[in-house]
Amino acid sequence: MTLDPGTSAKITGYRPRSAPPEWDLLAGHVRTVVAASAPMTGHRVERLLHVVARLAIWCHRRGLPADAEIWLRHETIDAFVLAGCTDLSPHSAQTYRSWLRQVRAALAWAERGEAPPAAMTAPNRPTAPYTRPELAGLLEWARSLRAQARCDALALIGLAAGCGLAPGELAAVRGTHLRILADGTVVIAPPGTTRLIVARAAYEDHLAAAARSALAGGDRYLFRPGRTVAYAKNLIASWTKVHRPTGDLPPLSARRLRASWIVELLTARIDIGVVAAAAGLAPSALARYQHFVPPLEEHAAIELLRGRR
Repeated sequence: MTLDPGTSAKITGYRPRSAPPEWDLLAGHVRTVVAASAPMTGHRVERLLHVVARLAIWCHRRGLPADAEIWLRHETIDAFVLAGCTDLSPHSAQTYRSWLRQVRAALAWAERGEAPPAAMTAPNRPTAPYTRPELAGLLEWARSLRAQARCDALALIGLAAGCGLAPGELAAVRGTHLRILADGTVVIAPPGTTRLIVARAAYEDHLAAAARSALAGGDRYLFRPGRTVAYAKNLIASWTKVHRPTGDLPPLSARRLRASWIVELLTARIDIGVVAAAAGLAPSALARYQHFVPPLEEHAAIELLRGRR
């Protein structure tokens, strides 16, 4: 698609304010990405240049190659929004995420030579959590598996339902990303994140054992440690497709496990700001999960409202 002269001039002449030394290495890649995607996103080209340049610089400083395909992976975008946009409001950070995902989609369509897809909307509904009996059943099923399948299932459940990690985050966790405190507390720091994430007590033993096993093998991944790539599109989906829980148990889903973690914390009446920070979300985003949280019994509500004398 041909750009008009004004848009083309903006792209070729763009340079960030206080451009860092590495900008000259990245400028061509940034301009190419924006030139290819701008006509199909509908956003002002100046905004796209700013956000793509910021993503490129962040990726470069973390040792990633100057490759748009790597920059625009979903897990890279999510890590950038969580760790590279801490100076922005939660709303602005989510706007950046939306723009970058649209750039990714536009490039994918352009590479196939197809017309851009029609805009579609869907209700913003959160993934439903598992019920407590379902989650207990899934844990029992995971323990019944053999060898590596058992380790993978427990790692997946522990990292998602025990720590609330998103799929891309849990896939990246290695043994060195877990810290075991003297009292058994498990603190986890996935690459690209700076937020405080502490495992729920019920999952500490599983995760500590998984970390020891990963370190014994040379700092391997906790989930599917035999893989040779950091992340593949169907890394989790392909595993859950092969390993289906038995009986009446629902399929295993990393997103449902994370939702279960969020709802469990909210049900325990943990401060919303603490939950949001651990989840990497804006506090307002937790409102979507409130209808899954059971109401307090009257005596508990009275005690909370009354406080201490």
